[in-house]
Amino acid sequence: MLLGVQVSSEGKIYETLERAQSLGCNTMQIFSRNPQQWRRSFLSTDEIDKFRRRRRISRINPIFIHIPYLINLASPNPRLYTASIEAYIEDILEAEALKADYIVTHMGSHKNTSEEAGLARLTSALNTILEKTKNTSVGILLENTAGSGSWLGYKFSHQKKIIAGLKHKERIGLCFDTAHAYLAGYDITTSWGLESTLKEIDKLIGVDLIKLIHLNDAKGKLGSRQDRHEHIGKGSLGKEAIKRIINHPKLRNRPFILETPKKTEEDDIMNLQTVRNLRR
Repeated sequence: MLLGVQVSSEGKIYETLERAQSLGCNTMQIFSRNPQQWRRSFLSTDEIDKFRRRRRISRINPIFIHIPYLINLASPNPRLYTASIEAYIEDILEAEALKADYIVTHMGSHKNTSEEAGLARLTSALNTILEKTKNTSVGILLENTAGSGSWLGYKFSHQKKIIAGLKHKERIGLCFDTAHAYLAGYDITTSWGLESTLKEIDKLIGVDLIKLIHLNDAKGKLGSRQDRHEHIGKGSLGKEAIKRIINHPKLRNRPFILETPKKTEEDDIMNLQTVRNLRR
């Protein structure tokens, strides 16, 4: 089973690999820089070299980098929109230097304009990004959202529309977040609901494009659109739903990354063990 967590990037970026190993992870997700700030500096050649060397030793694979929260590729604000595209390109180029496999991104907020306008801006931004990073191998994964506020991506028709508008689709895939799906209104707590959701994804986009699963329990009601995660088995999804997801024949061989609440390191240990106990 490919199982990992969102690993703290505190300190040096290459230290994330040791943290993942200490938890028994064989895949991981990180922020390559402060997710709450615009870039202040780039990683040094030494940091990149150490990361790549330690990754080969650790055999952690694949590696996912989550895009910072400030980036909004659907923003109607010209200054933020341009800055987001430029920052995204920088992040992909740095991910390529690190030999990371994928960038994971939320699909942005249309900021109370319209979903159609936001999706058009996002499509245009991705076309620019893909063209300007065409010599890289880093994939871009569109993550479904809970749909709070003006966030795009809470229904899979959004991903379909984006992908249909891209000139170069080869590096595009999906990140399926279980908590977000439930909070957006997809009842994946039942066998029928999970099958129905996967059929919708397959019909609109193709289930094979799911390259990563954010395995999170949800704190909140079905369709509440409030993006809050819970410990595995202690939220609205529960252990049976999580068990069904991680053992589903169309999902079981995908990488699973936990983004569960984390007050101490013991929380990751607890959640990872719960998932391992549910694996058949």
